[in-house]
Amino acid sequence: MTEKMQEPVSTAASQPETLSKDARTYGMLCHLIAFAGFVFPFGNLIGPLVVWLLKKDDFPFVDEQGKESLNFQISMSIYAIVSAILIAVLIGIVLLIAIVVFEVIMVIIASIRANEGAKYRYPLTIRFIK
Repeated sequence: MTEKMQEPVSTAASQPETLSKDARTYGMLCHLIAFAGFVFPFGNLIGPLVVWLLKKDDFPFVDEQGKESLNFQISMSIYAIVSAILIAVLIGIVLLIAIVVFEVIMVIIASIRANEGAKYRYPLTIRFIK
């Protein structure tokens, strides 16, 4: 039995996008600045919003990653509010801790991917900004 071996097809669309260092840095900053939420209220929303608004027209990569970061932070804020309400039922404490741990891990992963120039999409995110 003979099998035909197919050679991989190489197209321009399959090649990784070459991004400037500035685009990758600002893309990473869109994610990392969300840690400002641990320093002051709503910093997790204001930080990515400011970076996105300032650099979205300069770099398409920053536009995409800024939207992704904002959507994730808005989603996490909603989940945290629901968890805070559920503290009355005691399950909210566990959920709130899980949300914080999940958020920290996901932001670190997204920051690393953005610095590599990869487009990252967060899991469990409601896409408010398209």
